[in-house]
Amino acid sequence: MDVLDLARWQFGITTVYHFLMVPLTIGLSILVAGMQTAWVRTGDEKYLRMTKFWGKLLLVNFAMGVVTGIVQEFQFGMAWSEYSRFVGDVFGAPLAMEGLVAFFVESTFLGLWIFGWDRLPKRVHLACVWAFSLATVASAYFILAANSWMQHPVGVAMVDGKPVLTSIWAVLTNNTALAAIPHTIAGTFAVAGSFLVGIAAWHLWRKRREDDADRPVWRASVKFGGWVSAAAFAALAVTGDLQGKLMFEQQPMKMAAAEALCHTESPAAFSVFAVGDVTRPDCENVKSITVPALLSFLAHNDFTTEVRGIEDLVVEYRERYGEFYPVDERLGELSGQPIDYVPNLPVTYWGFRLMIGFGALGTGVSVLVLWLTRRGRIPESRWFPRLALAGIATPFLGNSFGWIFTEMGRQPFVVVPNPSGVDGVWMFTARAVSGLTTGEVWTSLIGLTLVYAVLAAVEVFLIARYVRGGVAGVMPQKKSDKPDDTLAFAY
Repeated sequence: MDVLDLARWQFGITTVYHFLMVPLTIGLSILVAGMQTAWVRTGDEKYLRMTKFWGKLLLVNFAMGVVTGIVQEFQFGMAWSEYSRFVGDVFGAPLAMEGLVAFFVESTFLGLWIFGWDRLPKRVHLACVWAFSLATVASAYFILAANSWMQHPVGVAMVDGKPVLTSIWAVLTNNTALAAIPHTIAGTFAVAGSFLVGIAAWHLWRKRREDDADRPVWRASVKFGGWVSAAAFAALAVTGDLQGKLMFEQQPMKMAAAEALCHTESPAAFSVFAVGDVTRPDCENVKSITVPALLSFLAHNDFTTEVRGIEDLVVEYRERYGEFYPVDERLGELSGQPIDYVPNLPVTYWGFRLMIGFGALGTGVSVLVLWLTRRGRIPESRWFPRLALAGIATPFLGNSFGWIFTEMGRQPFVVVPNPSGVDGVWMFTARAVSGLTTGEVWTSLIGLTLVYAVLAAVEVFLIARYVRGGVAGVMPQKKSDKPDDTLAFAY
């Protein structure tokens, strides 16, 4: 593999790994804040015990997310320095806001929340966890605003061949970002809801024949997580539909690749499942199970809209953005070669379906567990805890496939042209990579992958340890000279 391929693999591995932690942190922080709110309002110790248990898992995950997230921004200078030079004037603002505003607030109020138990008034302490959880959403907002600019550049002017920021407000209110943010937040709730359901259901089954004092904690967690999962999936469907309509307008090639739609259709059918070789942009020997006219409706809210296919789009892209890469030694093997405007079709086609499929499966498992544990029931079968625990992985996989589709579907662009924007504000991925040797990129790729593997082992070990310990493991009773002293809780 050349430097470009290696750099893309490195960024893909580290980004997907990091994004396993991000949705759990965001979703779980808000749910934990809700649990603590219930405790403050009702005084019911069940909600305090829920806050303590799930809060401990949140802290472990947040710590790992911070460690892995630091590498992401460094990679812009490591392997993608040409990209950094091109977009630096635009990216500086949202990334600075994320680091200096959102992350600063996160860290400050998380520290107050951790060490403020029994030191701060209840409502002040509660405000700290809400400030932390809302700051995680703000952090995601700024990162998504930066990413959405790459998908749909706005608020800039071209000066000396580079985009210069003219309106930070346009970047922060980019319609692509405003559609991506609620969709992403809904995905975080799907992850957090399934996380609650899987672990709580396992504890219910594990101690089903015992007089477990924490059974109300697990039942409340299953109920809370199940309803959150169901609501999140409904929100994902609505926000995903909005994103699809924007994709039809802004990135028609990505939409065509998502459907392996080789020829323009009017009306266009939605492909549910394809049999055959979807790697070929001419669609020979591919047979699909389709829903007539559904793609037209998803694209533009009517059943007659024309959806352009890959073959017609390739002709248009060659006319607008060129047929060949420039002759430049920095492009390596691609120097002077024809530009392939078709994304990796198996990845985009199947990634889109796996995103939807795993999201629906995760919600289905959560709702099924919610139903099976209604009215005090606890299934005896061994498949029940296995199903519940397996359900935890499904929204993680759905989120990952969704991001892989989003990022690979825009290739060969790292900054996608805005059809109605400023001319020239776009960049080929091949032009974005640093001038490194394959040996240098191999070294960083192997090194980061190994470090991330170690971090993954540490996170799994810590999460498993605290999960097995249950509520008692995070709520030790303080010794007191007074025999009738009440329990005091601290991390």
